[in-house]
Amino acid sequence: MSLTIAETAERTGLTAHTLRYYERDGLMLSVDRSTAGHRRYNEGDLEWIGMITRLRRTGMPIRDIRRYAELVRSGDGTEAERMAVLRRHREQVRAQLDETQAHLTLIERKIEWYAGRTQACD
Repeated sequence: MSLTIAETAERTGLTAHTLRYYERDGLMLSVDRSTAGHRRYNEGDLEWIGMITRLRRTGMPIRDIRRYAELVRSGDGTEAERMAVLRRHREQVRAQLDETQAHLTLIERKIEWYAGRTQACD
């Protein structure tokens, strides 16, 4: 499988501009080029883009994603450091989830309170 940047953008939901930025900023592992110099994405690239997207959506800073990508590109021997990067991020995501759960609990209590007040008026 070989996809153009437009096809990859469509499949990933990202813009071509974002894909170019990811490559330029060192977030991509590597992107093949056609003989004409056009980017050609494969299944592995799509999986990596999915990983980057999830890390960004869970709040990982670009510098940390870049570091993680550097470690992956470096190959064997960097697994412990890669795991450390992901473990630190996992703790941040867990803290965000806890905070979001606390917010949701408050919202649910307020809804129950309002529901009780509207039933009392019936």
